Amino acid sequence: MRILAVLMALWAWIGWVGALSAFEIEDQRLYPSDAEASTLRIISTADLNVFDPVLRAFQAQNPGITLDYTVTGTSDLMQAIYTDGAVFDLAISSAMDLQTKLANDGFAVSYQPGSVDLPDWALWRNQLFAFTLEPAVLVVSKSAFADTEIPQTRDELIALLRGSPERFQGKIGTYDVRRSGFGYLMATQDSRNSEAFWRLMEVMGRLDAQLYCCSGDMIRDVASGRLALAYNVLGSYAAGQAAAMPDLHIVEMRDFTNVMSRTALIPATVENEAGAQAMIDFLLTYNQRPDLIAATGLPAITNASLETNTALRPIRFGPGLLVFLDQLKRASFLKNWESSLEQD
Repeated sequence: MRILAVLMALWAWIGWVGALSAFEIEDQRLYPSDAEASTLRIISTADLNVFDPVLRAFQAQNPGITLDYTVTGTSDLMQAIYTDGAVFDLAISSAMDLQTKLANDGFAVSYQPGSVDLPDWALWRNQLFAFTLEPAVLVVSKSAFADTEIPQTRDELIALLRGSPERFQGKIGTYDVRRSGFGYLMATQDSRNSEAFWRLMEVMGRLDAQLYCCSGDMIRDVASGRLALAYNVLGSYAAGQAAAMPDLHIVEMRDFTNVMSRTALIPATVENEAGAQAMIDFLLTYNQRPDLIAATGLPAITNASLETNTALRPIRFGPGLLVFLDQLKRASFLKNWESSLEQD
């Protein structure tokens, strides 16, 4: 029965990813062990320059494990596990909805960790394990706003764009949600939280918004002056590059700021299950490692941060994350998104 359920789920998912070929590898690095006992194969959406300190710290505690780290996009990670049956021992992603679908549809194995200093919502069914708390933010060029007040809410941003169309024509960036799983997650969460999202998309569409696959590309284009602003950028990446890009300014919107958690799961294709469990144990202590938090720029899960800023809206695990992954619901959302942005 379990095999039949997985096959039926796979057939349903093909409607979304069937047009894709094999998943795309963006980067890959091998971390050899001096006394190799096993190899841990990780597929992840976290850039190497960001996650490298975590990998090295884990290997320092587990010197017998060689790490094979593959970087891909959020949709490609889903493709790899769900459709391609790629063999990995651990999957780490910023797309909480796609990770939830993998677990819900039988593509993850369970693991019961020991004592964990995290809120209950950070773990789901002993299959999804969250370890960061990262906001989606507005990133602006200080130069572009030298004589203009920087908007702090979506309504203020809409008013500014409507009032100065010539200033922002072709100078706005946001995710292409057809390509980016993280971008799609943020867009659907925006639409659930406020009707201002659709008004904002319409304004951006009239101003020829530039569409991106990745936060890093948007951040670089804001810093270079190619863009005046970028919407729904991954805040941890922006904060990590702000010191080297002094023209960047980061805004956590005051009306609400969606906050995602980077999650890890053990795929059903796992071969080194003990190594995967060891990495999960390590990630679940990430909030106790200020050195790694500083080195990566990835904020850890703490209740204090949520209590300090009431505008933060952490995305929670659960069936609600699967709503917009339904084929009909997704098709309808993308149709409305394309119409708002006037995309063909």
